[in-house]
Amino acid sequence: MRTLGSPLVALLEQAQGGAVPTGYVGLIARSSPVSKAVLLILAVFSIVSWSIILYKLIVFRRAERQTTQFLDVFRRSSKFSEVQAVCRSLAESPLVGLFQSGYAELTAQLRQAAPAEAAVGPSNPRSTAVRPTLKSLTAVDRALMRAAVVEINKLERRIPFLATTASLTPFVGLLGTVLGIMSAFEGIGQTGSTNLGVVAPGIAEALVATAAGLFAAIPAVYFYNHLTNKVKIYASEMDDFAMEFLNISERNFT
Repeated sequence: MRTLGSPLVALLEQAQGGAVPTGYVGLIARSSPVSKAVLLILAVFSIVSWSIILYKLIVFRRAERQTTQFLDVFRRSSKFSEVQAVCRSLAESPLVGLFQSGYAELTAQLRQAAPAEAAVGPSNPRSTAVRPTLKSLTAVDRALMRAAVVEINKLERRIPFLATTASLTPFVGLLGTVLGIMSAFEGIGQTGSTNLGVVAPGIAEALVATAAGLFAAIPAVYFYNHLTNKVKIYASEMDDFAMEFLNISERNFT
């Protein structure tokens, strides 16, 4: 609280005509309008990036938990209908989208191939009493592939903004620094003094923009790589599940 309160107290003192704040707050308060505009842009990028990071971490954690539950149900169930019944409660798992797409294609083929067996469908793939037959296992594979693409796109949503922040904000900060140094040197030329007390404050104010750009970029780089790696892991899990689904379908419906 003391760390957060000190800048606020300093800004209040400045607003009330008190002493000019020192440290980072003072540098920002004394910076030029252009530098403040650059800092505002960087602040917006940083806030949006952290919002995306926190949101995706929550979504991925929920998806991981529900994926574990879904696989447990899928591997313990003897009927696809039992798995379908729990899909609504585990909708955050990307594997649910794959299963529902494959199940829909499976059901459609079995109804077309054998109208008399439509009541059984793929609900009990291990049944020996009735053995329905698929028209095309390749079509089921294509349905799973389409669903995997949809789920991957859903997982990757908003993550590219982190890459944009990581690559853009250092240059925005550098632009603010260059403009600030130009303004500082212009002031030196007008005063005709090279005293360190005159030169240093202007340069320090200019360098704040570079620091702010790095402050926005570094977390964005780290979490972009972290979240992208998570998406790759989910893609691998979807490939494994698709193979498992196809094996069950081939074993029981061809």
